[in-house]
Amino acid sequence: MLGRMYVVLTGLALMPLIIAGQLIWLNVEEGVHLRELGRRQAESQQLLLPQRGEILDIHGRALAVNSPHYNLALDPTVPEFTEQKPAFLARLSDLTDTSTRQLESRIENRASAQFVRLIDLTPEQRREVASWEIPGVILEERSQRKYVYGTTAAHIIGHIDTDGVGKAGLELEYNEYLKGQPGRRTLFRDRRGYLRVDAEGVVVPATDGETLVLTIDLIRQTIMEEELAAGVAEARAIRGSAIAVDPKSGAVLAMANFPTFDANMPLEAPVSAWRNRAVTDRLEPGSAFKMIAASAALETGTVSMDQLVNTGDGTIEVSGYTLDDIARYGEITFNDVIVKSSNVGMALTTRPMAPEELYRYIRNFGFGQKTWIDLPGEVGGLLKRTNQWSRTTKTALSIGYEIDVTPMQMVMAYAALANDGLLRQPYIVAERRDVTGHVLWRATDDPARADSIRRVLKEETVAMLQPALIEVVQRGTATDAQVEGLTIAGKTGTARKVVNGAYGSEYRATFVGFYPAENPQVAMIVILDEPETSIYGGRVSAPIFKRIAERWIATFPASGLPTPQEGWRFQVQRDSLAPRPSTVVVSEESAQRSRVKVQTATDKAELTVMPDVLGLDARTAWFLLSSKGLDVQLNGTGLVIGQSPEPGAAVDTDVILQLQHHELD
Repeated sequence: MLGRMYVVLTGLALMPLIIAGQLIWLNVEEGVHLRELGRRQAESQQLLLPQRGEILDIHGRALAVNSPHYNLALDPTVPEFTEQKPAFLARLSDLTDTSTRQLESRIENRASAQFVRLIDLTPEQRREVASWEIPGVILEERSQRKYVYGTTAAHIIGHIDTDGVGKAGLELEYNEYLKGQPGRRTLFRDRRGYLRVDAEGVVVPATDGETLVLTIDLIRQTIMEEELAAGVAEARAIRGSAIAVDPKSGAVLAMANFPTFDANMPLEAPVSAWRNRAVTDRLEPGSAFKMIAASAALETGTVSMDQLVNTGDGTIEVSGYTLDDIARYGEITFNDVIVKSSNVGMALTTRPMAPEELYRYIRNFGFGQKTWIDLPGEVGGLLKRTNQWSRTTKTALSIGYEIDVTPMQMVMAYAALANDGLLRQPYIVAERRDVTGHVLWRATDDPARADSIRRVLKEETVAMLQPALIEVVQRGTATDAQVEGLTIAGKTGTARKVVNGAYGSEYRATFVGFYPAENPQVAMIVILDEPETSIYGGRVSAPIFKRIAERWIATFPASGLPTPQEGWRFQVQRDSLAPRPSTVVVSEESAQRSRVKVQTATDKAELTVMPDVLGLDARTAWFLLSSKGLDVQLNGTGLVIGQSPEPGAAVDTDVILQLQHHELD
């Protein structure tokens, strides 16, 4: 009995020591683990979003940039927030003019997510909410994509979705380069429920996206879009497209479609308006394609330029179909077959050619395959293999039917004619740069592009063809494309459209050519769809080409293109000397029926188009405007909420811009 009692008493005496030992072990050994577990439970990972790369024109003018955007997010599970929730939502409702019911609904519908992005804020609203110091509230600063010129180059640049992912244009094609790589950092929640940066946590910085420098020039792009829109309206066409390229390099100088859309508000336009028809639309080219068949006939020795072709009374039977000309030309040279655009003459000329020969030359010009321009959505057109040809195919091809081409393919084919028979691959991104401005990639240095050169014709063949193309403009079907002092070579096209599987009464009108013919620097195509005033490319498309070429002359100051000379004759084309918003009359002196003295500013730096900088931060706005040589006066700090002159106005280097800003903390 005494022994048992001794054991019990001893155990009771040792019990406090055992408990104390356990507590010491828990505190020392397990304490580290438990504290780490508690710290992790109070931690969260914050994603650090990169800045999307900017998109610039060839001279560094900003086309797509980023502006600050503020957002209120919260963690409704924080106990302190739950206590203050009714009062907080009431204050936020008054501040943002949003009902408390809407705010509560967004919190309740967050599913299992810990955080909910509640509402966007203005800079003033953000500053006000920050002063409330509500636990669980997170104020985020994000970037919002800003397309500085709205509709300008919208089909080229494209746009992004609400998640910052490219949906069209270069934003889609180069999304992997533009988007950058996100980083992360560790946040911890303090005793009051505030999320704070963990000084000892992991920080992986975000890598901003690359900047794209394009081959297009903003001024030339604006001019093309203005003239295309005016031409579509004048011809009462349903739409139009235009492309210009450097025939020697393949660089796209400008590309436009009308109607267009505002890249800042893409959802306000139908999805069909996003379509870059310059690369996505397939069409039968009509007579503009005759030069491809003509070059094949010349190259193979089937015909010579001075060879006589008897077109008779202007009609010919082909496998039960009647092919006719718009006039009776009788016996004419092959040169005049091109100049007068004789259907009968082309059919007779290509008749001796083997199908395989004609197919090979058409294919070598790039038809039936993509040009591989760096834009999304390009199609390759349709060129049937010879085993699919019917009895009419060869004749149809000679005049631009039974083949589907894209405007991009057509302008590149004529670029080859302008480039001594060398076909280039078109491209629209000249460089990719990192955030420091260091060039990461340059199109002209890419060895893969050197392999894109293909000779499609001998230089001698091109030399024989070019005079005929010049005569088309001087005395043929495209006299409305003439620009005084500038030698233009080109070809018109009028093609009946297929509607519901059959040819209807609608037409497409085309003019495609290059200039100056002596040393081509621009190859350009203009296509109008269903014009009403005239179906002929020489009447509706050639004048658009002419006006673009005239206005582009001053944008090539060192090119050898002609500049206005004293004694030149001027014709009044419109009732205004400033027919476009971006055109400025520098000075004029005239009286009724008097000779007009014209003075122009030919230096690009002296005249520029005022961009839209609304919504940009002060630094970005200042950099953008200063890079254009403009004197900038800033009133305030923060975001631009007003500007003078207005967007789109023409300004010179002496203009002082006054900007008003929100004050930010």
